[in-house]
Amino acid sequence: MAELYPHIEPFRVHRLKVDEIHELYVEECGAPDGIPALFLHGGPGAGCEPYHRRFFDPKRYRAVLFDQRGCGRSTPHAALEGNTTSNLVADIEAIRKRLGIDKWLVFGGSWGSTLGLAYAEAHPERVSALVLRGIFLCRDEEIRWFYQDGTGRLFPDYWKDYLAPIPENERGNMLSAYYKRLTGENELARLAAAKAWSLWEARTATLLPDDNVVRHFANPRTALSLARIECHYFVNKAFLDPDQLLRDAGKIADIPGVIVHGRYDVICPAANAWALHQAWPKSELTIIPDAGHAASEPGICSALIDTLNRFAETLS
Repeated sequence: MAELYPHIEPFRVHRLKVDEIHELYVEECGAPDGIPALFLHGGPGAGCEPYHRRFFDPKRYRAVLFDQRGCGRSTPHAALEGNTTSNLVADIEAIRKRLGIDKWLVFGGSWGSTLGLAYAEAHPERVSALVLRGIFLCRDEEIRWFYQDGTGRLFPDYWKDYLAPIPENERGNMLSAYYKRLTGENELARLAAAKAWSLWEARTATLLPDDNVVRHFANPRTALSLARIECHYFVNKAFLDPDQLLRDAGKIADIPGVIVHGRYDVICPAANAWALHQAWPKSELTIIPDAGHAASEPGICSALIDTLNRFAETLS
C-alpha cells in the first residue's frame, strides 16, 4: 500500500492580492522543474495542511498549494465578501499566470473536487489531468442529506450535538438557522455554532473515529472559517446553476481523469462519484471498499498516491 512521501517544506512562498480585500497564500513544493500540479483543499474554508504536500513525489512534481479566500494563511480570515466559486476559479487562473504555468494536473477532494471540476470546465485547455476524491457536486439533495435529513440517522449521537445550538422551532431549516448565527454579531453564539458545525463534519469524515481529524476541525480558527464559508456557499447553492457540473461535463470529456471515492462516505455518498463517472465516461472510477470521506484514510490515501505516480509517468 502506497504511503505519503516524507515531510517537505515549500521551496517558494507567494502572497497574491486578488482584489481590494483578499490576499492569498500560495506555496510551491517539490521539484522547481517538475510536472506542474495544483492541490485544491476542501471545505470550502478548511485551508491546506502540511500533509497535503506529501501526496506528490517531490522529485517529479512541482506542486502548488494555496489557501482559498478567507481561510488558512490567506487574509482576511473567514471573510465572506467576494467569496464565490467564480472568484475562486479566477484566483486559480491568476496563480497559474503568476507562476508561468501553461497546463497543470488538478487534484482536489470534497469541495476541492467541486472547485476542480468548475475550473476544468471553465478552462479545459489548462488542465493536463484531473484527480478527484470524495466527489461533491453541490446539488440540493447533497446539502440536504448531510445538513438536514440523512446522515443524522446514521450518527444520532453526533447529530444531537449538531442540533444543540439551534432552537427547536428553527430546526426545519438548519442551513438558514446556522447562517444567521455564523454571520451574527453575537461572538459567543457565532463561535459555538462554528464549533458544532465543524465537529459534525469531523466526526463523520472517517469510517473509523480519528482523533487527529477531530482535533484539527475543533481548532477555533479552523472551525470559524470552515463553518462560515461553507454555510455561505451552501445557502447560495455554491454560486452554481442546478446540476451545472454534470451538465458541463462534456467540456472535460477528453481530459484524463481518475475519481477516488470511499464506499462508506456519508458526507458525500458514492452516488455522487457514480453520477460524475456516467457523465464523464472516459474517467476511471475507483471505489475504496473500507473508507469513508477523508483523504487521510489508508485506502484513499494509497489510491491517490498511486494515481499521481501513474500520471507522473504519462505526463513527464
